[in-house]
Amino acid sequence: MLDTLEVKGRAPRTGYERNLFGTAWADVDTNGCDTRNDVLHRDLSATVLAAGGCTVLSGTLADPYSGRSIAFTRGVGTSDDVQIDHVVALSDAWQKGAQGWDAATRLRFANDPLNLLAVTGPLNAQKGDGDAATWLPPNRAYRCDYVARQVAVKTKYRAWVTAAEKNAIAGVLDTCPGQDLPTGPNT
Repeated sequence: MLDTLEVKGRAPRTGYERNLFGTAWADVDTNGCDTRNDVLHRDLSATVLAAGGCTVLSGTLADPYSGRSIAFTRGVGTSDDVQIDHVVALSDAWQKGAQGWDAATRLRFANDPLNLLAVTGPLNAQKGDGDAATWLPPNRAYRCDYVARQVAVKTKYRAWVTAAEKNAIAGVLDTCPGQDLPTGPNT
């Protein structure tokens, strides 16, 4: 699938604003819970939910980026310990095709479970809007899954890659030639 992605230069970041991807953590699957809580519920174990069954109050994250276990407790000063990462960052997507998408597609992209992972806050901040050419998870055991997810997301939304990004992804995938792309709404 990597070879099917168009290779182009990065477009300017001009015009990018987070709100162009719709309301943060919308309930796009209409299950009554916002996307952030859906992802926390999916990615954490031993979750405790608030009355109503949507808001995740606590749980344990097996962080894919660091390989460590992280306790999550909702609250001021603790909620940032676990964040939801857009595997293909919104700004990166904007510079690689999303500026041409309609508002509904950008909203779906920003809330697509395929593109979202609960991860440690500091590593999410470190990654920022980097692509695979500029940032890979320190947990080497997760790198194949990580770049495969980026390829799956970019394929699904027809976003392009830069030559450096494609080379970085190919370099990782060379270490795991049997790597499958994640599929499905809850990957």
